[in-house]
Amino acid sequence: MTGDGIVVVGGGLAGAGAALELRRLGFAGRLTLIGAEAHLPYIRPPLSKGYLRGEERFEDALVAPRQEYGRHDIDLLLGTAVARIDASRLRIRLEDGGELPYQQLLVATGGRKRRLPFAGSDLDGVYDLRTVDDCERIRTNAQPGRHAVVIGLGFIGCEVAASLRMLGLDVTALDPGPVPLARVLGTEVGAAIAHLHRSRGVKLLLEEGVERLEGSSSVARVVTRSGRRIDCDLVVAGIGIEPNVDLLKAAGAAVSDGVDVDEHCRTSLPHIFAAGDIANHLHPVFGRIRVEHWNNADRQGKAAAAAMLGRGPGYDYVHTFWSDQFDQKLEYVGYARRWDAIEVDGSLASLDFIARYRSSGRLLAAAAIGRGGDPEAEAEGELKKIATEIREAAPLRAASGDIGD
Repeated sequence: MTGDGIVVVGGGLAGAGAALELRRLGFAGRLTLIGAEAHLPYIRPPLSKGYLRGEERFEDALVAPRQEYGRHDIDLLLGTAVARIDASRLRIRLEDGGELPYQQLLVATGGRKRRLPFAGSDLDGVYDLRTVDDCERIRTNAQPGRHAVVIGLGFIGCEVAASLRMLGLDVTALDPGPVPLARVLGTEVGAAIAHLHRSRGVKLLLEEGVERLEGSSSVARVVTRSGRRIDCDLVVAGIGIEPNVDLLKAAGAAVSDGVDVDEHCRTSLPHIFAAGDIANHLHPVFGRIRVEHWNNADRQGKAAAAAMLGRGPGYDYVHTFWSDQFDQKLEYVGYARRWDAIEVDGSLASLDFIARYRSSGRLLAAAAIGRGGDPEAEAEGELKKIATEIREAAPLRAASGDIGD
C-alpha cells in the first residue's frame, strides 16, 4: 500500500462521520477508513430498539451507503484489524502484515464488551449486545412466550428489556442498584423508570447480582447471589463497555479513562487524534470527561476532522442523549457525575417532568420525559434553554494547555 494522507481507524459513527466530514471540508488527499467489522459503518442505537424489534432495516442504520464512500474517494478496508501503531514512523501495521503510512491518524475504535464475570457465561443462549451480529443472534432467539433475563439496567439493559417485552417475551431484569440508571439519573428519576418497566410487565430484581448461570449446553436458569433461581430461555447482559484503547496505549499515548485528548481531539502523540467512545476529552465547562452516546460520536468525529485540517474551535458540545423505552423518550442535556440537589418540575409518577441536577447551586444537567423538547431541535424548548445556561456558566475547570502537537 502506498500513500501518505489521512487514515481513520474505526468503522463506527465517529470514524465514518469524520472521514465523510474531511471530504466535505475539502480534504483532497488520500483518505482510508479501516473497520474491524465486515459491515459498512452503522449506528448502534437501533440495535437495542427498532432493529431488535424488527421494525427497522439494517440499511436505515448505515452512516452512509457504499456508493457515498466511492463518490468521495474514501478507501474502505472493512473486516480489517490493526495490529500496531508506529507513531515514530507514522505508520500502522495491519494484522495481515501490511503497512499503511499516514500524515495524520484518527483513532475511533470505540468500546469493547466487558467479559461476563460469572460462571456459565459461555453457554448457548447467553448474549451481550454491541454489534449487529449480536443483535441478529438475540432476535433469532427472542420468540414470544419465551422467558428472557436481562442483566444490568443501564441504558442498553433498559432498552433491551423494553424491546423484548414489546416482542411478547416474559422479562426479568436484574441490577445491583436500588433503581435502574441510579448512577446516571439518581434514585428519584430511576424510580420513575422502574415504575415504567413494572407497569409494562417487566419483573425487576433490584439490589441483586448474578452468582452463576446454569444449563447443560444452553442456559436454563440464572442463580442470583441471594440464592434465587430464575428459569429462562435466554440471557442478555448489558453490563457496559470499556474503551478500546489498546492500540494507542501500546503506541505510548496518555491514557486514563480512555485516551486523553485536548479540546481539539489531539492525543499526546504527534499527528494522532481520537474521537468517540475512547476519547477522554478536555471540555471547557465540565473538565475532562468521556461520553459514550450517539450524539457525542457524531459531533466529536466531525470536530476531529475539522481539527485535523486546522479548522474549527475547540470541541465544546454541551452533551445530549436520548433513550427510548416502550412509548416513552427520555431526553438528557449536560453532564453530571455527582450532584447535591435534584429539582423536579412536573410529575415523576406520570412520566411528565423535567429534573435539574445541581451542585453547589450550579446547574449541570437536566433530564426530561414528556416535556422540555428535544435539545437538538431548532425550536427553543426548555431543554435547549438549559443547554444554553450550562454553556454560559463559569467553567468547572479551565480547559487550557494542549497535550498534543
